[in-house]
Formats: sequence, C-alpha cells, structure tokens
Amino acid sequence: MIINTGQRTDIPAFYADWFANRLREGFVLVRNPYNPQSVTRYRLTPNVVDCIGFCTKNPEPMLKYMELLEPFHQFWYVTITPYGKEIEPRVPNKLKVLDSFRRVSELVGPDCMGWRYDPIFISEAYPVERHMRAFEYMAKALSGYTHTAVISFIDLYEKTKRNFPEVRPVRTEDRLTLGKAFVEIGKRYGMTIRPCAEGNELARFGADCSGCMTLSMYEDAIGQRLKAPNQAPARKACACYLGADIGAYNTCGHLCRYCYANYDEETVRQNIRKHDPLSPLLIGHLRPGDTVHEAKQESWIDGQIRLI
Repeated sequence: MIINTGQRTDIPAFYADWFANRLREGFVLVRNPYNPQSVTRYRLTPNVVDCIGFCTKNPEPMLKYMELLEPFHQFWYVTITPYGKEIEPRVPNKLKVLDSFRRVSELVGPDCMGWRYDPIFISEAYPVERHMRAFEYMAKALSGYTHTAVISFIDLYEKTKRNFPEVRPVRTEDRLTLGKAFVEIGKRYGMTIRPCAEGNELARFGADCSGCMTLSMYEDAIGQRLKAPNQAPARKACACYLGADIGAYNTCGHLCRYCYANYDEETVRQNIRKHDPLSPLLIGHLRPGDTVHEAKQESWIDGQIRLI
C-alpha cells in the first residue's frame, strides 16, 4: 500500500522527530478527521508499505533521518514558490529549500522527486512576468534533480477566501500564457509539466494532464508494477492516487495565506501545543471513547513477470 504524509499537513517540516519515532516503533495512529473517535492503526513496515509519499515546503528536518527511511521506497514532492513572508510566513529561504531538494534527490534519485510550483496566483506584486522569471530560475537550479514540475492555479476554497480575501482567480489568458511558457522552460531543463486538477487546458502545449501523483509515477519511483485497488478521487478534477494519509488538518505551521488545510492561525497554534513527539498520534493522545481498528494492509507490488 501507499502511505501519504502530506495532504493535511507538512510532516517533514514540523513533525520529523515524531515521524522518526513512528518509523522506529513500526506503526502510527490516525484520527478520522470527520469522525474523531475513530482511530486507524497503520503498520509502517516495508513488507506492507510499498511507498511513502511526502509533500513538503521544507524537507531539511528529515535529512537526518534518511537512514530510517532507507528500507522504504519514497516519493517526494517539494513545493517551492516565489512568494515572500507576506504570503508564506514560516517557509524557509527558498535558496535553502532548493539546496535541501537537491540533497534529498542525491539520496533517493530524480525519479523519486517532484517539484511543485503552486498554487499560482496573479497580483500586483506577483505578475505573470515575475512567475516566468522565478520558474526558470528554479527549474535551472533543479535541473537533473527531478523530471517533474507540477503547477496549479489557485482554487478559492472557503478557508482560502477567509484567510486571503484579496486573492482572485487566475484569468484564462494568464493561465494559457504561463502554461505555455512553463512547458517550454521545462523542456529546456528536462522536466515534464504536470498541471494539478486543471483539466486538459494545457495539453495543447505539451503538458501531461494525466495527474500529478499517478500510479505510474509511483511505479517509476519504486521500479516495479503495482496492482492497486480502485480509489475514489479526492475531488472531481483530481486524477491522483493518494493512498492513506497519516496527517491531520489544522496543524501546518507554515501558515500560508492560501492554505486549504488550516482553519485559522489560532486553531493551528492550539493543536501544535498538543503535539507530543512520543505519541503514536500526531496531535494529542488516545482518549476515553476512542475506537482503534487495524487498517487492512498488504503489498500491491505485482511480482508477475511480464514479457515485453
């Protein structure tokens, strides 16, 4: 099976010590975000976990634990954007993140790495031209360390509209201009552009619109075929295979203004205060009335030999 760490929070950036403890103990407990008394226990062992997926804005804290991850196949998405502290208050300096990206890639290989340049929004401070310059600068810096660059344009979720009220949807004209430019830049630096939940709008320019985290991408990272069960998409426009997520909403300390996973800053701060690196749960501990059930886990690696 596939364990995902990054759809609800940024575990490498803020909870690396906790995750290392989970790897050492070989299991993790996860609350159902919609039914908090229901807790799932996942084994974190290579015989049932075919790949661990990371999505982070700062992989550096996990670098000291890469030996613990060595028995597992991995796929890393690292988000690097041009935005400053007024948009991403606690994201580290982007030059440091670029360096951390390269260091992880040197350990796991470029097929196990992807760069996310998203979400894209247009404003007076971040016009189309600035995005083009920033994208090329970063693509050049990451050339040879990944073959994948994911882009998406900002979605106005209710949480986003509340925390970032001045943001506006990106016009079709700007989406096409940027999409075409990014595909051309990607070709120069050995990267396929994969739009995330953007339909087929950019396919005409050569973008791969099949999804940004597909089973075939996991297979490339693992080096083996997977016989995975069908999985409902996370949202209508999403074609990705996300696996089981072990994170929790309202726990990401980056406090990005466009974030869809945080309700507000105070809720995040309250949850972070409840975090115990020694607990099997990301936030808090088991409570009276909780029901813990074992996840059904098995390897999806297809061992059948195929003639090509």
